[in-house]
Amino acid sequence: MNNPVSDNQHLISLSVVIVNYNVRYFLEQVLLSVRNASKNVAVEVFVVDNNSVDDSVEMVQEHFPEVTLIANRENVGFSKANNQAIRQANGKYILLLNPDTVVEEDTFEKVVAFMEAHPDAGGLGVKMIDGSGNFLPESKRGFPTPWVAFCKTFGLSTFFPKSKTFNHYHLGYLDKDKTHEVEILAGAFMLMRKSVLDEIGLLDETFFMYGEDIDLSYRIIKAGYKNYYFADTTIIHYKGESTKKGSLNYVKVFYNAMLIFAKKHFVGRQAWLFSLMIQFAIYFRAGMTLLGNFFKKAYLPILDAAIIVTGLVVLKDFWAVTYFNDPNYYDPLFMVFNAPLYTAIWILGIFFSGGYDHRFSMGRLFRGVFMSTVVMAAIYGFLPAEYRTSRMLIVMGAIWTLLGLTSLRFLLHFFKHKNFQFTASKLKNIVIVGEEEESTRVENLLRQAQLDINIIGIVTTKENKDSKRFLGSLSQLDEIVHIYKINEIIYCSADVTSQQIMQWMTKLGAAIDYKIVPEQSMSIIGSSSKDTSGELYTIHVKYKIASLINKRNKRLLDIGVSLLLLVFAPLLFWFSKHKKSYFTNIFKTIINQKTWVGYHPEPDNTDLPKLKKGVLNPADGLNIKHLSLDAAKRLNFLYARDYSVYDDMEIIRKGF
Repeated sequence: MNNPVSDNQHLISLSVVIVNYNVRYFLEQVLLSVRNASKNVAVEVFVVDNNSVDDSVEMVQEHFPEVTLIANRENVGFSKANNQAIRQANGKYILLLNPDTVVEEDTFEKVVAFMEAHPDAGGLGVKMIDGSGNFLPESKRGFPTPWVAFCKTFGLSTFFPKSKTFNHYHLGYLDKDKTHEVEILAGAFMLMRKSVLDEIGLLDETFFMYGEDIDLSYRIIKAGYKNYYFADTTIIHYKGESTKKGSLNYVKVFYNAMLIFAKKHFVGRQAWLFSLMIQFAIYFRAGMTLLGNFFKKAYLPILDAAIIVTGLVVLKDFWAVTYFNDPNYYDPLFMVFNAPLYTAIWILGIFFSGGYDHRFSMGRLFRGVFMSTVVMAAIYGFLPAEYRTSRMLIVMGAIWTLLGLTSLRFLLHFFKHKNFQFTASKLKNIVIVGEEEESTRVENLLRQAQLDINIIGIVTTKENKDSKRFLGSLSQLDEIVHIYKINEIIYCSADVTSQQIMQWMTKLGAAIDYKIVPEQSMSIIGSSSKDTSGELYTIHVKYKIASLINKRNKRLLDIGVSLLLLVFAPLLFWFSKHKKSYFTNIFKTIINQKTWVGYHPEPDNTDLPKLKKGVLNPADGLNIKHLSLDAAKRLNFLYARDYSVYDDMEIIRKGF
């Protein structure tokens, strides 16, 4: 990244500072884009790692020896980590850059030239797009006064996006394609003069995360300099911050940062009003977050319950008249006791069979209804006479539940996708943009990743294409997308420039998913929108033990086995091989501190899906006392990859 002249600290134009925390693959991509953007500018690069556990440090040491690496032994926070590098920096300009970004090849040349031409500029931000090519409004922001904060908190800025009065937070009234003077810079790409930082001070380390960019931007303006939004270059910021905003921790950390800012910069009535607004916003946003998260998870079970109860009421009246010739045959207790009980059992049965997992499965729904109906029939015989209604009502209710819930899912699918093609396994149509060598490598990566996709073909960056090997050239990409109904485009960064990628993302729009393959990387990186964190297609094995339904079944088995061992302790205790820890293991498993079957403890299992410490391990199922380290590691791998609940049952049987 460094030109020969950069060995002399006085000739370094730009110091790039990237703070990393467990985003190895994104860090690799941004460093490659920084390397490409540094060819005509004297640049030095710092990576400050906040104690990542994903081999980020090793990756930087191996693939980017020109980077100055600062490896912290703890997560010191964003502000402190940036300051560590800034204190060592020699550049005339300092750029704070997020690891989940991609810069264009001429970004550094353009921003440095702008700063040189505008001596009044203390800081600069750029146009940012998300992983689908959508403009990110936080590229340009206004100062969060109490009124601005009020409009943002209560959504007025969303309802009036172009209003100068209601959307000063994102300066929605300013043209995103023109350069403007702004108040607040985004921390994802924050360029500043080193001389200004020497004058006003570095990032305030009181801010652990969030708020430090607002504070620094404000101090730049207070010192008499200007902040600019520069529209003549674009970066990708995968972001995914909206996902973080769905957590109570985000609400707490973000708004506490705003309180720190208010206490620092506001005085008198303004400080009191702003603090009051922030305090209210914390509770308001926390409440909305809780409700939003609850509704996201519970809306389908709630709708299902409403359908089941409605069906039971109709069936009760129908059966009372048709079979018993008495519209008042059923006791009013039916609505108080039986209907809620039956509904709860069906809902729980569907849940435990995986019927509320991300993808709809008719098989899981049927299995859940069938198993819970069997349970209900068994419970029925134990109910007091006054609570017994009719077994036929249970059977009819089960049929209604299957038909009603299936219909609901088809309707929800139609409203979302405008079709009734309810197939979870519909393949994505993918094209790869790049030359033959790199495209072939990407094809192999995709096949090794065992993804359910349909690779349509390859698009070359050259005009003189081989029609037998390539679908067409890059200039024809929009036609290819239309003709072949492409759902996703994968760009090979070794062959396609970042600038070309961003131009096509913006042109084709968010209807298509985009991924980028960094040169020589084993990962394929992208994001569907600003609402989702960056995604990875990595070469990995699909571990069955990591699936949601298997996690749930394993936990249910742990609880079931624990209760059985507790109930039959007077008998089983004497047959146990682990008498000293018999009851300890039972209680630790019930409270989820242990699992009955875990990995063999000797190998390093950090590359496998996480499990609690096991009372038993796969070797116990084979009655093997002594295993080599390699054999134990292989056994753990096979257990995780091919897991089924029956494996655990067999290991538990043999282990006891």
